[in-house]
Amino acid sequence: MRGSDFAELKAFVAVVERHSFARAAEHLGLSPSALSQTIRQLESRIGARLLNRTTRSVAPSASGEQLYSRVAPLFREMENAVAEASDATGQISGTLRINTLGIAARTLIAPRLKRFHRAHPDVVLDIVVDDALADIVSGRFDAGIRVGGQLKKDMIAVRLSPDMKMMAVASPDYLARHGTPKTPTDLHDHACINWRLQMDGRFYRWEFEKRGKRHEIAVNGPVVTNHADIGVAAAVNGLGIAYHFEVDQVGELLEQGRLVQVLSDWTISRPGLFLYYANRQHRPALLGSFIECMLDREPFGDA
Repeated sequence: MRGSDFAELKAFVAVVERHSFARAAEHLGLSPSALSQTIRQLESRIGARLLNRTTRSVAPSASGEQLYSRVAPLFREMENAVAEASDATGQISGTLRINTLGIAARTLIAPRLKRFHRAHPDVVLDIVVDDALADIVSGRFDAGIRVGGQLKKDMIAVRLSPDMKMMAVASPDYLARHGTPKTPTDLHDHACINWRLQMDGRFYRWEFEKRGKRHEIAVNGPVVTNHADIGVAAAVNGLGIAYHFEVDQVGELLEQGRLVQVLSDWTISRPGLFLYYANRQHRPALLGSFIECMLDREPFGDA
């Protein structure tokens, strides 16, 4: 295979996996026009259109799907071989791509960035915050961080945090004006901050449980969001009742008295945060070191 052939196939795989010429060009360090020319050369050499392009999206054609299914695993095998060779030298370097929930980015990754960089200055952390449960394999991520129970069975998972409580919270001002709900069904008479699920656009149904009796409640209110900061801010400012994990900024606001938990006897717990990666993937040393840092294990025990 000529070097130009390899470059063309690498460019094609990057476009398919990132669903965008712009993102693929940025990843490859090329201009979008240079990347487009590379793809045209590949299509001309093969004699078939490989990508269907519109103003908003890029998707492989039938021929492109067939080519991608054959060459993408080969590129992953080559990357694994390079990672294994790098591990053998004892030097940790390279780029680690992590797809993570916002709550994990704030509570786990951000507080440990300095320590990780200080220990491994030659590692580039590429952190993508994404609450939409993206496919880490097709997205070419080394690992993802999700709430347990949302992971596919073909993944290796490492627990990063204990189970987390879900709770309904509101500001003292809101409760003084509108009263406090006593049961989950009382929420139908209250303004609530709705959470939109990114994976399919549905509204999340709030979950409650007491003595084995479980309720899922569809709520309504003045704000709909898919971002925790907006939902919490709306609750703090008295717009309604919000439903969030106890950790992160909610716990701090409860301690400060700016939020109050309601329906505390109906609280449920969800599995904690887990880092996961494909079980067919060689785990590079830099991913192992990242996991150790997230768990505060040596040499990361000290701030």
